[in-house]
Amino acid sequence: MDAGKLGFGPDTVIQELGWDEDVDEELRVEIERHTGNNLVDGDVGDVVDGVILWWRDGDGDLVDELVGSLQDLVEGGSVWLLTPKIGRPGYVPGADVVEAAPIAGLSTTTTSSASAEWAATRLTAHKR
Repeated sequence: MDAGKLGFGPDTVIQELGWDEDVDEELRVEIERHTGNNLVDGDVGDVVDGVILWWRDGDGDLVDELVGSLQDLVEGGSVWLLTPKIGRPGYVPGADVVEAAPIAGLSTTTTSSASAEWAATRLTAHKR
């Protein structure tokens, strides 16, 4: 996936949550190249323009993690939930995402292929 399709513009700061050794490194590098900034972790403490959240079945409570992903997000920013595709280890059913998002105060907007292994679902925050 082209990082520009994630809606991240040049000179934006993107927070990465849920990193593990199974993430798509090419996508991470593409996001950093496109934005001109390194991805920041959950300890940044500053406002971020967007969030990518790598999530697998068994990672815990999706609602809690989605709520946490909003902590540093600028108003109007997006959370991209990256989940393993169907048939891959850690696959998360779309129904789980659709159920969790509104509880966390998010709306599901689009789902697309992020890479060979990962699907990306764009979530937007309800107005505060």
